[in-house]
Parts: sequence; C-alpha cells; structure tokens
Amino acid sequence: MKFDIKKLKPSDLLAMYTWLLLPRLIEDKMLILLRQGKISKWFSGYGQEAISVGAALAMDDDEYILPMHRNLGIFTTRRIPLHRLFAQFQGKAGGFTKGRDRSFHFGSKAHHIVGMISHLGPQLGVADGIALAHQLKKENKVTMVFTGDGGASEGDFHEALNVASVWKLPVIFMIENNCWGLSTPSNEQFNFDSFTLKGPGYGIQTMQVDGNNILEVYHAVQKASELIKKENQPILIECMTFRIRGHEEASGTKYYPEGIIEEWQKKDPISCYETFLRVNKILDDETRENIHSELNQQINEGLKIAENEEAIHAHVSVETHDVYAPFKQKITIPKSRRKNTLRFVDAISESLRQSMHKFPELIIMGQDIAEYGGVFKVTEGMVAEFGKDRIRNTPISESAIIGTALGLSIHGMKSVVEMQFADFVTCGFNQIVNNLAKSHYRWEQHADVVIRMPTGAGVGAGPFHSQSNEAWFFHTPGLKIVYPSTPYDAKGLLNSAIEDPNPYLYFEHKALYRSQSQNVPQDYYTIEVGKAKYVHKGDDLTIITYGMGVHWAIEAIQELGSLDAELIDLRTLLPWDKETVEASVKKTNKVIILHEDSLTGGIGAEIAAWISEHCFQYLDAPVMRVASLDTPVPFAKTLEDNFLPKERFKQRLKELQAY
Repeated sequence: MKFDIKKLKPSDLLAMYTWLLLPRLIEDKMLILLRQGKISKWFSGYGQEAISVGAALAMDDDEYILPMHRNLGIFTTRRIPLHRLFAQFQGKAGGFTKGRDRSFHFGSKAHHIVGMISHLGPQLGVADGIALAHQLKKENKVTMVFTGDGGASEGDFHEALNVASVWKLPVIFMIENNCWGLSTPSNEQFNFDSFTLKGPGYGIQTMQVDGNNILEVYHAVQKASELIKKENQPILIECMTFRIRGHEEASGTKYYPEGIIEEWQKKDPISCYETFLRVNKILDDETRENIHSELNQQINEGLKIAENEEAIHAHVSVETHDVYAPFKQKITIPKSRRKNTLRFVDAISESLRQSMHKFPELIIMGQDIAEYGGVFKVTEGMVAEFGKDRIRNTPISESAIIGTALGLSIHGMKSVVEMQFADFVTCGFNQIVNNLAKSHYRWEQHADVVIRMPTGAGVGAGPFHSQSNEAWFFHTPGLKIVYPSTPYDAKGLLNSAIEDPNPYLYFEHKALYRSQSQNVPQDYYTIEVGKAKYVHKGDDLTIITYGMGVHWAIEAIQELGSLDAELIDLRTLLPWDKETVEASVKKTNKVIILHEDSLTGGIGAEIAAWISEHCFQYLDAPVMRVASLDTPVPFAKTLEDNFLPKERFKQRLKELQAY
C-alpha cells in the first residue's frame, strides 16, 4: 500500500495514527462488553476505520457529517466525549438518546453529526437539506453523507443524488463499498463494476479511492471539498474496502468465501499505516506503546464513568413529554377588523404569503409549485414575490424532499412541502413516520416541517387522487395533524402549524378549494392547535366530525329541521380535543362520529373507543360511526356517491335521534 503524504508533516501523520487507532481499540472493548451482556448489539467497523477517520479529519469541524453503523471513527474524530458514547451504547441516560435508541442512531448538533435511522437511505435526503441551508445562507460549507454499497440500492439513493445534482448542492456522497450487504455479495446487489459509473448519469463528478488507505481518503475528501466550494456541485466518492467481521456480531461471517478474510487482513488500514510510519521513522516502539497506553486509559476512564452511571429510570410523563419539541403556542389576534372574502384556496395562499414575510428562513417546496403555481394554483405568483430560492420546484422525489425539509430544520430553517396529492405521500412515508416524527424523541432535534396534503373525494379523481389517509398518520407519535373545514380555519391553522417547530400534516380538502368562501381577517392570525370548535350548539345529540364532514353535517341538520344537534368540528386530529368532546357527550348523551375516510381503522374508531371508556355512564344510546365504504375510492360519479357516507349519515342521524 502506497501512502502519499503530500504536504502533511510528520506530526500530522502521527496524529492521524492516533485517531485511526482509537476506534479500533474502542471496538476491542465493546466486543468484550457484548460478550458480558453490557451492550446488546455491535456493528463492526473492523477494516473500515480509515474511511471514517480520514474523511472526518479532512472536513471542517463545523461541517455536518451523516455517518452510518460502521463509522465509529467519525464520532471519535469529532471528539465526542467517550463516557457519553459508552453511555449511549449501554442505554444510559448520559447517552445522546436517553436510552431511547442504541449504537449510532443519534445525532449531536454540537459536533455537527446527524445519526442514521435503520432504513439507511433516508439520511441522504437529509444531507441535501443541510447542504441546501448552507447554500441559501451562502456559508460555503460542505455536507458529507455516508451510505454503503447495499444501502445504495434503495430509492432514496437515486432521489437524493438527483436532487443534489439538479440543485447543485454542496454534498459529498461517501459510498463505503465493502462488497457485502449483510450476507449478500455485490453481484447479487447490483450489476456494475463501480459506483463511479453512477455519478455521470446524474451529472455528478465521481472518485474512487482505496478505503483502507487513510491518506488516500483524506486527500480525496480534501480535493472534493475544494472543488465543491469552488464550482458549487455535489461529488460522489467510492471507498473500496472490506468488512472483516459480521454485519453485526450475531450474524457472523460463515457466508464469506474461504480465505477472503485473510486476504483483506493483509490490507488492514491500521497495520499497513503503522508499517508506513515505521519505515519512515515517524513511529517507533516507545511512541507506539505510549499512544496505545494513553488511548486505553481514556477508554477505561470513559467506561468507568458510563458503567458507574445508574440504570435509566422510566417515567411516563418524561417519555410522553419528549415526543414533541417544547412549544407554547401564543395565539395571535388580527390587529384590525378588516376582512376579505376568501375562498378556501385563497386563504391557504394568503397564509403562505404572510408566513413567508414573517419567517425569512421559510422555504416552500413541491412539484410544479413555482412558475406554474401548483396543480391547484395555491402558490401562483409567489415566485415573482419571493424568488425561486424560496419557492422551489422539486423533482418527483417525495422521500428526498421530505428528507431535505428535515435537513433544513437541522440547520435552522423552516419549510412547507406540498404533496401534489395526499395519495402521493406514500412515496415519502418512511421519512415522515420514522424520521420527522421520531427526531425529537430520539435526540432532541425538532423537525420544523409542514406537509400540505390536498386530500379527499367527490371530485371524480379515482383511487389514486382521492384517498383520505389521515388515519395512517394518526397512529404515529411525534406528528401533529390539522384538517380545517373553513377558509378562516384554513388560514389560521396553517399559520399555527408553520410557527410550531414540530412536524405537521396539514390536510386540505380539494372539493373545498373553490366551493367555500368566508370573510377572513386580512391580518396575520393563528388558531389554537388541539382545540375543537362548536359549529352549532344543541341538546339532542352530538355530531363529531372534521373537514368535508362538517359541511355534510350542516346540510343534514338543515334537512331534518327538527333536530337540535350539537356539531363539533375537531379541526385538529392529533392531538384531538378530548375535553370538548367529553363536555358535549355529557350534555347531549348521544353521539355520532362522521368522517370521509373508510370506516375500519378510521379516526372515528379511536374517538368512539375513548368515549365508551370515559363517558359510558352518560350515554343513552350506542356510540355511532358513519364513514366511507371499506373500498378504494371509485371514479364514476354514481359509484363515488355510493362510496361516500353523506346519505348514510342522514339515515343514521334519524336512528340516533329516535333512540
């Protein structure tokens, strides 16, 4: 193995040896702790240390790195306190996730590290977002994100590289090609010789380096960083290496061909670099022994602190409190009484415009939202007002764009992402439920992201453009969900969602866009999140609904005439207003829940169960639910009308009234 020192001094080379050795010695200790049952799992980086250490040393300390399972050297080179690192591995409170996640599934903003989630690919989009924030703030910084040869088979890899190339983002994509995805060899993962073939297809410059040569990695990252800062482009670096131990210790290495480990051990990054230093009279036995002794002492001291820390205690209040980033909403009242008559769609547009002025760090992203104004024209004219840096057309890359939104949040920005249709959110589902929703609970990173969701049927759009999918997310702690039914609420709730640093899904019914108008304050204002609204007060029974259901309920009450119903518009679905529901049920003693989503597993089921559990003694009739059929949404009008619950609701109202 040849080592090109270029302009590095002997002291630099010796320091590199120290940094290179540290993760290896830590891993030796961790394997002992694993056998002793003091840690539960270990992902080995044996043989790959040169990539992590060389890359981290080549980056500025204030530049973000997004590492993976085998990048212990990133964390150590960034000087993460060892006792906290070991506490993290042991599930202690002194770790970075308060015992809520293990190994390297954490981040530290102080060290400019963003840890991975187990799904591998999503962090690539997050890196795009951090890089975009650097670009917009003109900070001339580079972001580095790691993936493996196996993880690069995921769609997130394609999406993130494409977005980075189109937007010319300052990102280094580091691919650790260790030839195996757990037990699956490369020839069963992909059908090409090198990842350097991938870059040109995206318009991205690529490099391939010997990942076991720390100097080669270091110089390649330095060169890439200089090019990126000079030419404003992403770069892909493929690091060729091999994983000596199993994917994780329990999986072993029996699937490796005989002799392959021995061959790669000859290229061990530490022993080869140590030999180079000895030959060049930079390292001798005494110096080597002193370095080993000092590092082992640091490791033992860190382990002692971590092991002496008491086992973590569980407190329900703490666990539930930390699901969301702390935010105490301050309700903004309109400054004047001036109002305009706005359609539902115009109220959303006005909210976005006013929020863009209020928050200069706010970015809006989505497909066709710039010059075209979006398929529903919500952002029409905004490019002229705010420019294309802030009103950004995106590729058709839902996962990467939601990941980008999280990356923007990590670097102090806000974003609104438009799903062209709520149905298309499936392509970004993982980013929402596993990344946005869990970030604060896992490592106290807020996700200041609002995802706009044009939703609902009744417009003849068929199975792929008409779904009501709010219940998919209702079950996910860490998200907030709002669903307005009027222009007034549409503006106020969207303003509230954008103010809050927590992730929101903002559902807006397409059939309401141009069918509903209302006098809406001209000024900026907000509405309390988690607070339902009485549309009608009454004594006969309670109707609980939201979105289009509010308008169906109003129509049904008017048709029945004699019915004195209390109508509650939830407005916020997560968290939903239990207090208002309870007070109304105690008053009327009868309740019916209406929603457009299909019946089975819908939000109404949870509300009905809660009422049965907490208000049973006040009920004079069974809790009723009315919803759409348990089928996909059909296209033909007669079939769609049959699918929707509007007419069935009127009949059930009569039944409940007669109880």
